[in-house]
Amino acid sequence: MGGREVNWHGKRVTVAGLGVSGIPAARVLHGLGAVVTVVNEVDDERARAQGAELAQLGVTVRLGDGATLPEGTELVVTAPGWRPDKPLFAAAEAAGVEIWGDVELAWRLRKPGSAPWLAVTGTNGKTTTVRMLASILEAAGLRTAAVGNIGVSLLDAVTGDEPYDVLAVELSSYQLHWAPSVRAHSAAVLNLAPDHLDWHGSMAGYTADKGRIYEGNTVACVYNAADPATEELVRAADVEEGCRAIGFTLGTPGPSQLGVVDGILVDRAFVENRRDSAQELAQVSDVDPPAPHNVANALAAAALARAFGVPATAVRDGLRAFRPDPHRIERVAEVAGVTYIDDSKATNTHAAQASLTAYEPIVWIAGGLAKGASFDELVGAAAGRLRGVVLLGADRALIAEALTRHAPEVPVVDLDRTDTGAMSAAVREAARLAEPGDTVLMAPACASMDMFVNYNKRGEAFADAVHALAAEHA
Repeated sequence: MGGREVNWHGKRVTVAGLGVSGIPAARVLHGLGAVVTVVNEVDDERARAQGAELAQLGVTVRLGDGATLPEGTELVVTAPGWRPDKPLFAAAEAAGVEIWGDVELAWRLRKPGSAPWLAVTGTNGKTTTVRMLASILEAAGLRTAAVGNIGVSLLDAVTGDEPYDVLAVELSSYQLHWAPSVRAHSAAVLNLAPDHLDWHGSMAGYTADKGRIYEGNTVACVYNAADPATEELVRAADVEEGCRAIGFTLGTPGPSQLGVVDGILVDRAFVENRRDSAQELAQVSDVDPPAPHNVANALAAAALARAFGVPATAVRDGLRAFRPDPHRIERVAEVAGVTYIDDSKATNTHAAQASLTAYEPIVWIAGGLAKGASFDELVGAAAGRLRGVVLLGADRALIAEALTRHAPEVPVVDLDRTDTGAMSAAVREAARLAEPGDTVLMAPACASMDMFVNYNKRGEAFADAVHALAAEHA
């Protein structure tokens, strides 16, 4: 069933879930003439308000019941967060009803001659890489947008009147699971580490869904040379003839790779003689911030842009113009010779490890909801960089135990409190442990929802506490 070829008028479509993807899907499908029913497991004030808006359009909304397949359903379009083991999907499969995600719907609804997709996934760094990519494409004079989990709605981008030249698309493992038909111009898997295993059922399931991004690529499959699992996904992918495997590395690049030589980002993939020549793209100092994992993000973005034919000067100009989102290794302030860094977005151990390798010596603020993670490998790798550690949050004991095993000499402050002043106390304890020249790094390695609405609010609380400390030293 293709999207543009479908006669949507009167087609009965069930949309699973309200929110940032379900609401646009319901609106678009209703506008195409489909008979849309939205089912949502939650029935609260927010859901009722969202449902009322859709009901005014003529969309049927069922709140508090996400398990029953509405009678006569011909297609299910699901929000990406809905797990594959939901009863609704079992009922759809039993009835022979197809299940699409919102990304699959967007792919099927593309207009003839629509903009190709440059797609990015990975455990960490997706949003930053996609925004870097969009900045590079804009510097090349191309009409583009950062879409997917960020920026412009992907459905709006493909169904609207804006004539894009190319789209920079962020895709999560959830979205890829429900998007079997997507075929990108070029795609990148930045890295792979255990995450969302409760949703995917296993690391193998998670990895397989990430690997879907390479299926049918036409020009380049970009992989991380430091993460062999990403290269293995390229080898396993069924791509168009002539599609190339392009690696990125923080070391000296080989042929068909991008890498770093003497502080310069260089390209040995998209040059005329890649065995004997390289193209300078930008300085490492053009990357903001120039932490190793962020340089890797920049190389992945550059590889996708170069695959699309972007000149080297646009890579440099785009990286110089790029500014990172808040709470991603963001410098908050320097107080009494100590630098305070907010990386609240480091919600898993893989992301936290990237931050911890970027600074030395460190007073580390960590803790929150562990999501089943183990901290031994993270602490073992970071032990030599730690001046001290301040722990807070529901699962802080797991980190404390790892510190006892792998860094017993590092002083640890255990804050047994979850009130609104806990972050302020954490910052003050970190300041007490730090010496001039140190970095206080808030990279929790955990989710935030035990104490904060989201990682943004956690980062804001950290920044507020740092600014209050700075005011006392002014």
